Amino acid sequence: MVDYVDLDYSPTDKDLIAMYYVEKAPQCEDIEHACMEIAKESSIGTWTEILTMSEDIAKRLKPSAFHIDDKNNIIKIAYTEDLFEANNISQILSAIAGNIFGMKKLKYLRLMDICFPKNIVKAYKGPKFGIEGIRALTNINKRPLLGTIVKPKVGLNEQEHAEVCRDAWRGGLDIVKDDENLTSMKFNSFEDRISKTLDMRDQIEDETGEKKIYMPNITSTVSTMKERANFVKEQGGEYVMIDIVTTGFAAVMEMREYLDSMDLVIHAHRAMHAAFTRIKTHGMTMLALAKIMRLIGVDQLHTGTVVGKMEGEKQEVLDINKEITQKKVSGNNITLLDQDWYDLKPVLPVASGGLNPLDVPELIEILGTNIVYQFGGGTHGHPDGTKAGAMAIRQAVDATLKNINLNKYAQTHQELNRAIEKWG
Repeated sequence: MVDYVDLDYSPTDKDLIAMYYVEKAPQCEDIEHACMEIAKESSIGTWTEILTMSEDIAKRLKPSAFHIDDKNNIIKIAYTEDLFEANNISQILSAIAGNIFGMKKLKYLRLMDICFPKNIVKAYKGPKFGIEGIRALTNINKRPLLGTIVKPKVGLNEQEHAEVCRDAWRGGLDIVKDDENLTSMKFNSFEDRISKTLDMRDQIEDETGEKKIYMPNITSTVSTMKERANFVKEQGGEYVMIDIVTTGFAAVMEMREYLDSMDLVIHAHRAMHAAFTRIKTHGMTMLALAKIMRLIGVDQLHTGTVVGKMEGEKQEVLDINKEITQKKVSGNNITLLDQDWYDLKPVLPVASGGLNPLDVPELIEILGTNIVYQFGGGTHGHPDGTKAGAMAIRQAVDATLKNINLNKYAQTHQELNRAIEKWG
């Protein structure tokens, strides 16, 4: 019988380490038994002893559950890299986040973190642009990038969409993007929307002298996403947006590879992530998802706001942002594993969801300036419209970076004053 628990085991640099939160079901003896079941099912074992198991297979490929924290229900399992097809994230997840979630002997299971060994990290390209590339493209280096999402999410026709973008850019925002459920609709076709919006972008760049970015949502089948990316490039676009969860890990990998020579930045929207990240005892953390996306190579990623309408605790968001922006991250026993990203570029975090200009001081205090802040309703909900909403956001950022109280700054900035009247 293969023993999958070895508390004396010391992981090597060729091990993939998975950290789980686990609660055993009544029919499971104890957490050590749960470790056995997880390690077995996720690698070479099954529910009964089998004659096809050899000593050689067990010796070469057996994972080791080397850490059990009964108090916090945390376990860590080391898997040899030979268990995985390095450049196939779908296969890796089918192992460490696959059948184990359906086992009767587990009440709850959550993949909290993954540490990828060097050979797996090196099998991926990571972001093509990342933070430095996006900063160079936008020529914005000392402040956060500021954006909005066209609202209503769906319903506007192509010309109306382009005009909303125009007003947001004219008011001082850098970025306008499609929302997660706007692709190609009966009332707003993808091709016409992109053409009209990018024409408007060119007009506003000439008018303002500032770089402006549009992020069209190309989410669809892989073949259609490739066609849409080609069209964006032909029209002079510089970004595409992909709903990374609903599209699927393998599809995002294929698109990263396809876009490699096209110089299109990948904006990753995490729609549907909370279906498996929100419950603290089951599923997968947003941290684990974010690390997977850095590996695959998205350039910027929604990670949470702390304030606003979306779920996400402060430390959780800070940990995610730390993981995707730093070259090497030191872990701890409960929430983080060590991770060396070697030469993979950092991902630019995006905070979006229920934000308005009054949130800016707190956002910058908590999350800093190396980030994209997006204000949807906080732009278009301004009493004087989208342009004024964009101006109020820009004014709030200027005031905060100058260490001036928003109420004081609003005395000489009407748009910010009107935002305070509504949201204050």
